[in-house]
Amino acid sequence: MRNIGFLFPGQASQYVGMAKDLFEQFPVAREYFEKADAIMGYNLHKIVFSGPEEKLRQTNITQPAVFVHSAILTELLKERGIIPSIAAGHSLGEYSAVVCSEALSFEDGLRLVKLRGELMHKADVKSPGTMAAIIGLDRETVEKICNEVNSNEVLMLANYNSPKQFVISGSIRGVEAGMNLASEYGAKRVVKLNVGGAFHSSLMEYAKKGLSEAIDNCKFNEPRIPVVSNFTAKPCKNANEIKNNLKKQLLNPVKWEDSMRIMISEGVNYFLEVGPKRVLQGLMKQIDRNIEIYGVDKKEDLNKI
Repeated sequence: MRNIGFLFPGQASQYVGMAKDLFEQFPVAREYFEKADAIMGYNLHKIVFSGPEEKLRQTNITQPAVFVHSAILTELLKERGIIPSIAAGHSLGEYSAVVCSEALSFEDGLRLVKLRGELMHKADVKSPGTMAAIIGLDRETVEKICNEVNSNEVLMLANYNSPKQFVISGSIRGVEAGMNLASEYGAKRVVKLNVGGAFHSSLMEYAKKGLSEAIDNCKFNEPRIPVVSNFTAKPCKNANEIKNNLKKQLLNPVKWEDSMRIMISEGVNYFLEVGPKRVLQGLMKQIDRNIEIYGVDKKEDLNKI
């Protein structure tokens, strides 16, 4: 018997043209994009389908775009009787997981994601920063690097993605210093990420107040399934806890590896990455190669499940 876990990707999984085939084939996709265009105040679907890529890559556009794509796919999977027993999302993807759990409506979820993207973009304008992936070092070494640099520049460990993949976040100088140290410590790869800010670091402080107030003023229901929090790496089935976890997520690291191990220990034996690209599938292979995981991105993927 399948115990299904839904996983939702975050920023950097977007690509021009995503969800276009769903829009052309399914009324629910057109309905969701119509709602999204109204909430965003512009034709989000045109940017998602046609680009340009540099515009889609902007934080305040990327986040709603990925969120809407995941929400459409979730609805299409549920229509086919594919219902998860638990859900988790990577950073932005946690909002998709919360909507999947029915703790939050699609419309309210998109309003929060819209605000989150706008505030994070403004935070980066006020305190410019960046992020970098470090591959091939262990957790303790990357934490040591962050501690060494953090005495002079902002540098934090933002994502615990897998046993050998971590993301650092901070000021531009801080991240550059961290990248240099990682290379000296023997990292296999050090890659600067093309992102619009130092996410999950103290440089996002500007965004905290506005987002926290919006979350507090939003109606949350008790979730139908547990949502694994990025902040705690534990399943949560309480509306108030979900709200608090979303507020704390902004400035704290994404504990993705721990979250996946918790889901596996809870008996999940079949995972679906619900949204664009295959980032989370790749991370799962690094965490546990024996786990069965598939991606649902396009119409053809729906037919294979």
